[in-house]
Parts: sequence; structure tokens; C-alpha cells
Amino acid sequence: MDEDTQRAITEFLVESHENLDRVERELVSLEANPDDRATLASVFRSIHTIKGTCGFLAFSRLEAVAHVGESLLAQLRDGKLYLTPTIASGLLAMVDAFRRILARIETDGCEPDHDYSPLIAELTRLNAAELPGGASGGCVGAGLPADAAPADGSPAADSALRVDVGLLDRVMNLVGELVLARNQVMQVAANDADPVLAGATQRLNLVTTELQESVMKARMQPIGTVWTRFPRIVRDLSAQCGKQVRVQMEGQDTDLDRTVIEAIKDPLTHVVRNAVDHGIEDPSTRVQRGKPAEGEIRLRAYHEGGHVHVEMSDDGAGIDPAKVRAAALARGVISQLAADRITDHELTRLIFQPGFSTAERVTSLSGRGVGMDVVKTNIEKIGGQVDVASTLGRGTTVRIRIPLTLAIIQALLVTDRGGRRYAIPQANVLELVRLDGSDAQARIEWIGAASFYRLRGNLLPLVPLEHVLGARPDPDANATRMGSIVVLDTGDRQFGLVVDAINDTEEIVVKPLGKWLRRVNVFSGATIMGDGQVVLILDVPGLARRARVLTETGERDAVPLPSTGTVAVEGSVGESMLVFRASDHAQMAIALRAVARLEEFAQGEIEYLGAEPVVQYRGGILPLVDVGRAPACTPGTTQTTIVLTGPHASVGLVVEEIVDIVHETVVLSGRSTRSWSRGTAVVHGRATEVIDADKVFSRSAALSDGAAA
Repeated sequence: MDEDTQRAITEFLVESHENLDRVERELVSLEANPDDRATLASVFRSIHTIKGTCGFLAFSRLEAVAHVGESLLAQLRDGKLYLTPTIASGLLAMVDAFRRILARIETDGCEPDHDYSPLIAELTRLNAAELPGGASGGCVGAGLPADAAPADGSPAADSALRVDVGLLDRVMNLVGELVLARNQVMQVAANDADPVLAGATQRLNLVTTELQESVMKARMQPIGTVWTRFPRIVRDLSAQCGKQVRVQMEGQDTDLDRTVIEAIKDPLTHVVRNAVDHGIEDPSTRVQRGKPAEGEIRLRAYHEGGHVHVEMSDDGAGIDPAKVRAAALARGVISQLAADRITDHELTRLIFQPGFSTAERVTSLSGRGVGMDVVKTNIEKIGGQVDVASTLGRGTTVRIRIPLTLAIIQALLVTDRGGRRYAIPQANVLELVRLDGSDAQARIEWIGAASFYRLRGNLLPLVPLEHVLGARPDPDANATRMGSIVVLDTGDRQFGLVVDAINDTEEIVVKPLGKWLRRVNVFSGATIMGDGQVVLILDVPGLARRARVLTETGERDAVPLPSTGTVAVEGSVGESMLVFRASDHAQMAIALRAVARLEEFAQGEIEYLGAEPVVQYRGGILPLVDVGRAPACTPGTTQTTIVLTGPHASVGLVVEEIVDIVHETVVLSGRSTRSWSRGTAVVHGRATEVIDADKVFSRSAALSDGAAA
């Protein structure tokens, strides 16, 4: 017997014993008041529940007895029979038989071999009696086995206790307050040399931790409680869509806090509905593609790294990147420049954007662009992350990572330059980097006012904590002190949060913010520290968006281009531009999203294919293109290079100097004398050529072909 079946049987035993206790009380009550229709209906429902569940678990003897008992109760409920002491005794005999069968199932895992046909016959005879007066005489309980005295109880029932959810939530809140008090006592004890106080504090810490773990376990529920409704949902939707779909589940016993269970119920349901509607093909199409006519949706859950991971996969058509790109362009979600540069994975993630849909028509199930963005929003609200991976023709997988609980979390405490403390959920922290020493500071690179830290060869955007929160720096703080970098993961991107000091990792109790602060998207809650100070908990994705490290992928940066007159440059709305000076000192700009890296190449690294300069770069050949009118790659100098990455190749744009990063509306005049320019515009008060990255790639490819020839 597998673990899931054993769990189901245990729950069935507990529930059945509770129902039988209630049935016994209500039958005795009915003998005194046979006309109590509500109590009679309650008895019928309890026996009906037992019969339905034992049929599902294949307990045939128990089901047979329950079936005839249910029929008798239906006659009583419908007024065709009248409850007499004889009928009541027969029903109580049935209850005793139930208890004996359940006791055997609990001890041996199977039903007893006893023949219960005499009891079934007796109940059938009572069922055939007619009004008035009911059935007469007969040997009450004639079908019971010789040892069928009422059972004393059930170990399964005795080991379980149903607790009101509201009471359990109150206990959890009290445990949270106890954790706060524990933290305060520990802080006092840390500054006191009294060994008695230290011993009492250690004991308090131990008991509080064990109590917290016990209460947390009491609040845990298997994720299978959410999944149990999915087979029915899939069945109904499949019939509605004319499809054949089955559901496979793995890891149903993975436990989560009940508050998290409630939070993910609707997002998971939508993902499953989406898989049936959008993912799985109709049977004829699947057969034509060499697939089984019946599609499959697989649900998988598991614990890893203090989180629960949930994967929902289908073997359907997958997400077509070309359709997503076309829909994104048509809806103005991304610009043409971005569409040319974006990867297939980034395209797939556009399904999480508000209002985005590739459906060709609106139905009762889909097409309105409302759904996957709500999934992402709701998952992120509870500190989770969601991602999607798809292979055209093979299927799609949605992966969700969620915390075990929302009430008490591990957090990293940090301090900004002004001495203000903040808490960062440990789940978002990847690593810590200390900025002491010239070597660490030498790894910091600047592009205008933006700074980056070169971490293991990659440029990590840096975000000073006090700047992104809009706090005024402390005038007495040491402006030269660099502090530390907390490397954070948003699920979409990594960035470095620059803080003045890293204090400690501590278990904190999450308190919700007041309604007047809930719209401040950089904070997810607050906590109370041991010294009584209120500390705000940072929301990492919100922080990244505020710092513009993480934009809403596909922010609306494309506008219609009129056929005449001035036009707004693609990327000018909601997108930064990298401004630089070319080799002939002309000021130019290019959309920052086209820029992959900034590099400097020494003259000795530059080689030539024919007359065209190239460098060996990351295992390949990087062509160097100069958009200025002066000779490129001047001997004896170091070449500052902007590396542009396209869908099929990379190009190094040779420049004289990086000027700045700007974020402003750029209006093109449409006049340009350079082949790779989109036009000129005024940027920072100077005439600026706006470079078209596509034309740079085209020219590079033409030069490469010429050199190869």
C-alpha cells in the first residue's frame, strides 16, 4: 500500500468514527422525537458519506452494509417509513457492524471475512415494512457476528482532534508575539553577565522554537488538498473544448502553511485551465503530430532550499515565440528594436504582462488578457516567484517557487548610510560581498551615473539602498565608506543592493502594513525588533522596479510612427539611452537595451580580417565597427567598445568615450547623413545622432562577407 493510499485510509477512519459517534447520538435522540426531520437528514448524510468514501477505497463489505442502511434511511427521510424502536435498533446494529469493520481495517488494513448478509437481510426487511405502525418484531441485530458488541473506540480517532481554524490562527499569532518577546529577552541577556539570566534565556529560546515548530506543523496542509479538484476541472473543460486530457500528480503530500495554500489556490487553478484551453491540442491534431490522442497535464511539488517548488507541465503545442512577438508588437508591449533582440525565453515571459493574450478570439475561457498577470502578481505577493519554459510542439512548464509560511521568516538585517535598519527576506539573498580594499572597489565600473560590480566576469547592477528609497543621506556619515553588497535575486534578474552594514540573520514575525502604506511597493511588511524598534521588510521585486534594474518586461516603449514630420524614437518612452562620443567627437546615443557589455581592448588584442578589425572575444570573433568618421582603432590607444548582442551575432561598437545614460523623450528630426543613424535629436542640449542597432548589425555582416570573400 503506497503512502497516499495509507493517508486516505487514515483520514477515512478518523472521519468515519466521528460520523458514527454523531449517528449514535442522533439515533437515540430520534427515538424520543421521531418527527425531527433535520436530525434524520443529518443521519442520512453521515451514512451517505461513509458509503461514498468506502466505495472509493474498495471496501466492498462496508459499502454493502452502508448501501442497505442508506436505503432504509432514505425511506424514513421521505416519510415512507416511520422510525420505530425496532428500526432504530436495526440502524444501531448497523453502526456496531461499521465499527467492527473499521477496527479490522485499522489493525490489518483490510476488511474482516465475516458474512454480513444476515444483517443486510434484516435491514432490507425493515426497509420493506409499510405504514402505519412500521415493521414488527423480528430478531433485532440478528445479522451481527457473535462478538459484535459496540467497539470501545479507535486509535486513529483517538490520535486526531479537529481544531477550529480561527483558534489555530489565534494560537499562531500568540506564538508570533512570543517570538518577539523572546528576541527582546535575548537582546537584554546578551548585554548582561548574569549566568542565571543567560540559562533562563537559553531555555526560553529552546521552548519557544519547539512551540513555534509544533504550531507551524499543526497549520500545515498537503498541497493535494488544492489538487483534488483539478481532475474534475480538467474533465469538465476537456468536454467543453472537445479535448481528451488526463491529470498526473506527484508530491501531493508536500506540506504548506494553510495561508499559503489559500493564496495559491486560484493561481494554480488558472494555470491548469490555461493548459487545457491553450496548451493541449484537440485529439485529431495530436494524432497528426504523432502524439497520443489524450493529452497530459502533470503536477509536481517538492521541497527544496526552504521553499516549495510547484511545476505544472503539459505535453501540448507549446508557446510559439513568433506569435508572441507579433502579438506583443501589435499591442505595443515591446518595440521593434526590443523584439529583434529579445530571446525566446524572454518572449515567453511576456504572457505574464497585463492585458497580453495570443488568443485570436475571446471565449468564455480565454482571450481577454486577464489571467497570467494575476498569477504572477498573486504569487509575488506572498514572496514567491513564477517562471515559464516552453518548447514549440512539445509543451509548456510553469514553475512556481513559494515560501513554506508567511507568518515567521528568516531575514537578513541591514543598515543604510543614515543608520536606518531594514529586513530582507533570506529567500531573496544569494550572497554577500564586502567592498573593503582597493581590489573590491576596482571591480566597480561606471556608465555615466550608473554603477556596476564585476562579479565573476559578469556586470551586476548596483543599487544604493538609501537612494532607491529616496532617503536623504546622513550628513555626518562617512561618504567614502563603501559598505557591502547584498546580491539579490528577483526571479527575473539579479542586482546588488549597496548597504552600509550587514547586521545579522534573524527570525522575524511578519506584520502587515497599514492600509495607508499598502500601495508602497518597496515594502512587504514590518516587524518589531528586540529593542522595540519597528523595522520595515523590503520587497525585493518592488525594490528592483523602483531602481529600474527590473522593468516590467515589455514596458510600453513603442509608439506609432507617423509617415511625415518628426517621430519619437523607439525606446524613447520608458527606456534609457546610452550616450557616447564617436571617434570624430560627434555625440551619439543608442537604446540601452541593445547594449550587452562595455569592454576595453588593448591595441595588441586587435586583429584584422582583410581591412576589418576584430578581436577574439569569449571563444569567438567579435567584429569592431566604428560609427564615427575618424579612422577606427587608432594605433597606441585602448579602444572603448560597446558590445551589442543581436539574435545571431555580437558586434563591438568602437567609441571614444561613454558620456551618460539618459531617460527622456527623444524626438527625431528625420535628417541624417550617416547610413546607420535613425536621425538626429537634442539630448542634454546637444545635437545627437541616434544609432539604429539593426543597421550596425547589417553593416557588420556585409563587411564580414566582404572580408571572407
